[in-house]
Order: sequence, then C-alpha cells, then structure tokens
Amino acid sequence: MCLGVPMKILAIDGIAATAEGAEGREIVDLSLTPDAKVGDWVLNFLGAAREIVTEDEADKIMRALGGLRSLMNGGDLGDAFADLEESGPRLPPHLQAALDAGKTTV
Repeated sequence: MCLGVPMKILAIDGIAATAEGAEGREIVDLSLTPDAKVGDWVLNFLGAAREIVTEDEADKIMRALGGLRSLMNGGDLGDAFADLEESGPRLPPHLQAALDAGKTTV
C-alpha cells in the first residue's frame, strides 16, 4: 500500500522540489504537479508529488497518520480522526440524492 505524505515545498529547481514533512526534508518530483509553487503543500507518494492540497487538508492527513503511527506503536488514536467524528458518516452525493428523493432500494 502506498500512502500520500503531506510535504511543504521549500524550494523548486526545475521539476524537483525540496520539501519538508513530518519525517524531514527530501527531494520531490513535481512532474505531475506542474502548478505547485514554493509554500504549497503536496501529497508525496514515494518521491513524487501527485496532488496539491490545502494546509488544512495537509494538517488533517498528518494528524491521521500520526494517530495510526501511535496505534501501531501500542498507543491510541487520540484525536487523529476528530474531523470525521464531528461530521459523522456521509453518503456519496448520488446516493444522498436518491435517499432525498425517497428511494430506499436500488
């Protein structure tokens, strides 16, 4: 399984960026995110940025990954998924529209 790790771009040289995340600094390939600029947050997958994300999204992902890391080390999740717990479960838009229209079976 491959996880996207949020990293903040510190400098750009061509298609390579120096970025920093929870695990430190590394060089990230920006070929798939050509609009990324210094100060942006990107999701880094094995050395390649695949998506530009907001700082809020990056924070939520980092808290979730930190909670999972804690759980794997014998700790607890803490508030790693508080944003999901507050909003409760949500249906995908097409299913919510069907439910709102009174459909209860497919």
